[in-house]
Amino acid sequence: MRTVEDVESFLIRMGQPYDDLGNGMFVLHDESRPGDVAIKVEDPIVVFRAKVMALPDARREELYRVLLDMNAKEMVHGAYGIEDDAIVMTEAMPLENLDYNEVQAVLDDFAMAMSKHLPRLRTFHSAS
Repeated sequence: MRTVEDVESFLIRMGQPYDDLGNGMFVLHDESRPGDVAIKVEDPIVVFRAKVMALPDARREELYRVLLDMNAKEMVHGAYGIEDDAIVMTEAMPLENLDYNEVQAVLDDFAMAMSKHLPRLRTFHSAS
């Protein structure tokens, strides 16, 4: 059975800069990603979350359609969602058998999605 300490050891092994906020919460800082990734370990799952950008004021229906299309066709791990007034990416994985490669895959997928999708998503702000 995996624990918070196992997840932290994966981050250390990756050389990933992070803050330990306690209670199984880590915030990862990586200059290769536009934003930080939060990891919450809460048995029986581990949740990964990254704020992508603020919601634009206009063209929201079109934006939602684009996000759903990206979820269906381009996201390997996780999905886009809306939280408060922001677009977020989230992924939940079972803690029990979580391994280093799975954590790395989620972080890589988040980074790839951000670099690939963020330019397109930002056009919704410039067109508002």
